[in-house]
Amino acid sequence: MPNLSRRSFGALVGAGATSLALPYYARAQGKPKAVVIGGGAGGATAARYMAKDAGEDLDVTLIEANPAYTTCFFSNLYLGGFRTFESITHSYDTLASNYGITVVNGMADAVDRDAKMVVMADGSKVPYDRLIIAPGIDLIYDSVPGYSEDAAEIMPHSWKAGPQTQLLKAKLDAIENGQQIVMVTPPNPYRCPPGPYERVSMMAHILKEKGFNDSKITIIDPKPKFSKQALFQEGWEKHYPGMIEWYGPDVHGGIVKVDPSTGEVETDFDTFKGDLVNVIPAQKAGMIAAKTALTNESGFCPIDPKSMRSQADANIFVIGDASIAGDMPKSGFSANSQAKVAAMAIRGDLTGSKVFPAKYSNTCWSLIETNDGVKVGAQYAPSPEKIASTSKFISQTGEDAAMRQATYEESVGWYKGITTDIFGA
Repeated sequence: MPNLSRRSFGALVGAGATSLALPYYARAQGKPKAVVIGGGAGGATAARYMAKDAGEDLDVTLIEANPAYTTCFFSNLYLGGFRTFESITHSYDTLASNYGITVVNGMADAVDRDAKMVVMADGSKVPYDRLIIAPGIDLIYDSVPGYSEDAAEIMPHSWKAGPQTQLLKAKLDAIENGQQIVMVTPPNPYRCPPGPYERVSMMAHILKEKGFNDSKITIIDPKPKFSKQALFQEGWEKHYPGMIEWYGPDVHGGIVKVDPSTGEVETDFDTFKGDLVNVIPAQKAGMIAAKTALTNESGFCPIDPKSMRSQADANIFVIGDASIAGDMPKSGFSANSQAKVAAMAIRGDLTGSKVFPAKYSNTCWSLIETNDGVKVGAQYAPSPEKIASTSKFISQTGEDAAMRQATYEESVGWYKGITTDIFGA
């Protein structure tokens, strides 16, 4: 059996009194069960909101393989020395103790859609009436020739926060003056569009802080342009002149292969050798989404824009990086926003509570250098075809230092607020 932890008080106390107030579904079939696979920004938020808003009317279970969650967002600030690893790692204790959520620390191996059961890797089963799948992304290692899961121990991707993040940090801290860094960035769509370029900024910050003026960072990008490009390139020229070089596909002509044994990245244009090579391969929805037959040919999951309900199964919702969320980027903020829409829809399904029209929002902050933060964001609403942007904003080039510092401080406040919103503490 998986390891269970759950607040037990109140399970029976007052059951007779509350039964009169139970909605039609609960009275007819017993307390309905909402199950969430994946305890990241989307999954943990959805579990907390369902438990918080439905109270004793809903039985909520969160299935997560790891005992704690390290956020990918703000992991770049850990690389740059602005955060500790502990400060971006969060436990599920409060979700269990304060919200009565059953937290199952185990691996979901399959979903039996006909029986409405999650099948765990140890063979145990978790029944559901509604299921949220929030597995995040899986990496397509062979999208970069020569790259593999084993190669990631030499050329870390660090695109799933945790040990890989610590490995990249250790390699960055070991760089000596004159040594070179090469980054291979992913093709669209991928988690956190500005993330690779904030990471480069944080790497450059470390090199600059140590006075390593002879070291360089080379970016090999399969995309012709990238998120906040003008802002990043302005910041790199201002803070790290001559240290960062970006090559789009029109220059490098394509990535031929990487070689972990030599630290080389071969392209049609040239071969780049790095003492530290950071390879971020292409991505797809987490494995459980494909095993449940929720993905399409893109590798991600089509959803109903009004609810995040899977187009393949009305009893299942897909949120966060695994979903095809129209104009919304794959980010922690987006996942948190989508989770609240899905949680509301499930409460409507299972308890008869009112369901309001869906609204979504997202902001992505990036730190370029100390107190030099920039951001991009938008509001969204469902259209018949997709989740569509209704308004958007972005930092401007040439902003003064006070504005950039305020943007960075805003991001620090957001991190504290959203992690409390996700994990309850």
